[in-house]
Amino acid sequence: MMDKFKTVLNIANQQSSLGFGVVALLTAGGEQIFSTVVFKCPCSPDLNFVYGIVFLLVPALALLLLGYILNKKTWKLFTGVCRSGERSCGCRRMSAAMYVLFQITAFALVAPLSWIAVALLSGNYFECAMTGTSMNSSNTQQLCKDTSSPKQCQKELFRFPCGMGSGVQEAERDQVLLTLKARSQILGWLLIASIMLTNLLLTCLGRCASPISYLQLKFWRTYTQAENSLIDSHATKHAKELAERNVTSFFTMRSPDDIQTPSNGDWEKISSLFKFSYRKQYYSTLHRYVESCQHDESGVRKMASVKSIDSETVNPAVLGFVDDGKI
Repeated sequence: MMDKFKTVLNIANQQSSLGFGVVALLTAGGEQIFSTVVFKCPCSPDLNFVYGIVFLLVPALALLLLGYILNKKTWKLFTGVCRSGERSCGCRRMSAAMYVLFQITAFALVAPLSWIAVALLSGNYFECAMTGTSMNSSNTQQLCKDTSSPKQCQKELFRFPCGMGSGVQEAERDQVLLTLKARSQILGWLLIASIMLTNLLLTCLGRCASPISYLQLKFWRTYTQAENSLIDSHATKHAKELAERNVTSFFTMRSPDDIQTPSNGDWEKISSLFKFSYRKQYYSTLHRYVESCQHDESGVRKMASVKSIDSETVNPAVLGFVDDGKI
């Protein structure tokens, strides 16, 4: 299941609108299986409400946390932030970090909100939770007011999801459950409409304020995908060569061959979050580093100055995909 979720998130990184739809569909399918196989309302006056709410919200919370964990940008943002004395905590840096965290959260919310919406449309969790409310609550009185025996209906309401309730006619039980399901589905459709409207508005605002033209944005996405694929393959190849050299040197008791490996500073430069610049056209942090680094007369690469690379510019919303990469 984890591998499938990673695959879906990688698709979402490549194409936001398509990825959001795929994540939502995968979550919807998982909820249907979960509801059919695992969920069984206990039909207890003390457990119905808690049981229904837990199945409605706790999986959504788990999906939200999973969305944070599997997002590459999360770890780019947090890696090294707790090192004392090495990073300033100015207001501009904090606001930029909060902006990135908002972007991460916006993507991470897709799966949990999809879960809640589909769960509300099916109505099972909502029915179980609402039949576990107090006998004297306004909700219970409202549900049972049109039955032939309101008092008996309120007393046995918690048994309705299991098809029980000897003091109430079956048709009346079905009508009460139908009312609960209708309320649940109304909430579900309102949530879906709110999600779609919010997504549309944020997308329109991001595109409206975009400093990048439509065709260049398409090119930028293509470049980002190609760079991520190549850096993965080159890193794998280089790590294998270095490991093979070290193992061979250990077992043969010979001096190791020279292999150039990026320094800690080099890795840190290309691992930071991308900062958009109006003055210089860079398509990624790696691109910025390669263009900015300097070489001495022998061709050896030297560290570029921090001031020439580091920036606290907040990225335009349309460039949120730059740091996503692969999971």
